Amino acid sequence: MTTLEKALQNRILVLDGAMGTMLQRYHFTEADFRGERFKDHRHPVQGNNDLLSLTQPEAIATIHANYFEAGADIVETNTFSGTTIAMADYGMEDLVYELNYESAKIAKEVAREFTRKTPEKPRFVAGAMGPTNKTASLSPDVNNPGFRAISFEELRVAYKQQAAALLDGGVDVLLVETVFDTLNAKAALFAIEELKEERNQQVPVMLSGTITDASGRTLSGQTAEAFLISVSHVPLLSIGFNCALGAKQLTPHLEVLARHSNLAVSAYPNAGLPNAFGEYDETPTEMARQIETYLDKNLINIIGGCCGTTPEHIKAIATLVEKYSPRSFSLRTNTLKSV
Repeated sequence: MTTLEKALQNRILVLDGAMGTMLQRYHFTEADFRGERFKDHRHPVQGNNDLLSLTQPEAIATIHANYFEAGADIVETNTFSGTTIAMADYGMEDLVYELNYESAKIAKEVAREFTRKTPEKPRFVAGAMGPTNKTASLSPDVNNPGFRAISFEELRVAYKQQAAALLDGGVDVLLVETVFDTLNAKAALFAIEELKEERNQQVPVMLSGTITDASGRTLSGQTAEAFLISVSHVPLLSIGFNCALGAKQLTPHLEVLARHSNLAVSAYPNAGLPNAFGEYDETPTEMARQIETYLDKNLINIIGGCCGTTPEHIKAIATLVEKYSPRSFSLRTNTLKSV
């Protein structure tokens, strides 16, 4: 049993908040994104947040530290778009290994520093593996519903490269997140299991889907129950939902997971829904009040924040969870209760 798994059995763990929200506060320009190393790169790179692990590593480390100081137990690496598939938009496919490796190293160094200060509260790093910008289940062309912009095999290869770099960089857990298409997630999970077997290495794996609208389904059409069942063959540490909806709207879907799965359950919702300007208005107090429903109903084991959340949100959540015990779960199984 890993130190992370032991901690998870003893208390509710707090995940960090949004990386992008915090980076926006820096107002980085195109030149800032490029740095000296990429000043002559042929494509625009502003908006490629993963690149900042190479060109602005101090900012990334500071954001991780801010979340740990706020009470987070786990921070995510700055690698949401760290695959060759997503990096193709910037012509930076050849940087994927380095981006993931360096991002993991930055986060791990900060985690070690905080663990040294408070050894009774060890800090952890989750290797973030986002959904990519393509879907294996749906056609991007309404006039050609049979077309697919990406194959399962292409996704598997890309995810395997990312997972290898994250593990080499020292992450404690791999987090396949913001899953809008379960076929994409299955490619990631298959790649991870393949890598674990090749290396004879055990690593915990978290899986987090996203419900995209009030219909209660992922973009590829699955309900919470269907999502859970379709990955029930994979040995996971946790399953949950993040992004898309605010905390209140996510509650019924977490109830489904908590009722039907023996796994740990995670949640990191947005700070409400975006306003007309794409900004998030929900305050830390308002968000914590809604998350208290999860705790009162004993739904979760891991809680954090997604879009629009800040260290202030995480501090409010961390203070709240101290009063609650974790939901009981089984380690690295995915045994379904009745569905």
